Amino acid sequence: MTHTRRLGSTDREISPIGLGCMQFAGQGVVAEFYRALDPGTIDAVVRTAVDGGINWFDTAEMYGRGHSERALTTALKAAGVGAGEVTVATKWAPLGRTAANIERTIDTRIEALQGFPIDLYQIHEPHTSLSPLTGQLHAMARLQRSGKIAAVGVSNFSARQMEHADGVLRSYGLRLVSNQVQISLLHRAVESNGVLDTARRLGITLIAYAPLRSGLLTGKFHDDPARLATLRPIRRTLGRLTTRTLTRTRPVIDELRAIAHAHGATPTQIALAWLITHYGDTVVAIPGASAPRHAQDNSDAMDLRLTETELARLDALTAHR
Repeated sequence: MTHTRRLGSTDREISPIGLGCMQFAGQGVVAEFYRALDPGTIDAVVRTAVDGGINWFDTAEMYGRGHSERALTTALKAAGVGAGEVTVATKWAPLGRTAANIERTIDTRIEALQGFPIDLYQIHEPHTSLSPLTGQLHAMARLQRSGKIAAVGVSNFSARQMEHADGVLRSYGLRLVSNQVQISLLHRAVESNGVLDTARRLGITLIAYAPLRSGLLTGKFHDDPARLATLRPIRRTLGRLTTRTLTRTRPVIDELRAIAHAHGATPTQIALAWLITHYGDTVVAIPGASAPRHAQDNSDAMDLRLTETELARLDALTAHR
């Protein structure tokens, strides 16, 4: 039985694992990372996620200029899920824009979500070339006060920026709900850069993206290094997916496999189970899925219970990453 956890200071209960929907875009910048999925596959992925107990979904304007948002909500409707029955998070992209764009484009985001409300609206990056973060946060607060969005989140914010964002929102009687950052067994910077401590102190949920380190923690590239060549070049580069990385991380994969064998599970499930257990209720994860079996793997991870010894072994192997 999957136990939910509170999304920040809201009264919204979400599953420890959600579904990241970047791969649903199939066009624009995202096409440089992932091959396009056909609508039938997207429908099947979302249905499998919902059936497995996943009750929230993370998308963004940047993911195909609304294509991911439309694909997600179309798939939710096909799965028989109605507006308000799941939590939907999306994001505003600040690059090359002023804060005024937030309110000017909100109706476009609402239209793209086809009747599903914006339960969490996030500033996609702490980009301030045309407007300071303070102005962006004021605009977000006005949207929440007007009822066009239910809560405000951010993405890739530092500890100091989180503190500032929460302070601005408090002046409206609101709170910062979440910060979406990279966290995985192979990327644990939140433990040393103040982000985790600040989130716990302020009651902010950390949403872990790339929780499988771009597929590295599945072990599939260790099984067949030639698969690296099938990835989009930008994904290989940004994910530092090289044969050297495979060699360096093999002990982690071996341990994941050993623990997976003991549980009748997969390395993917063990890596996700560690993530949502090690940090307690502060951290939730949004792995993607390009096939129904991936969504099933993700949802099944929520029901795994690792032993203290297993958690400690993985912690010791990856503590300084």
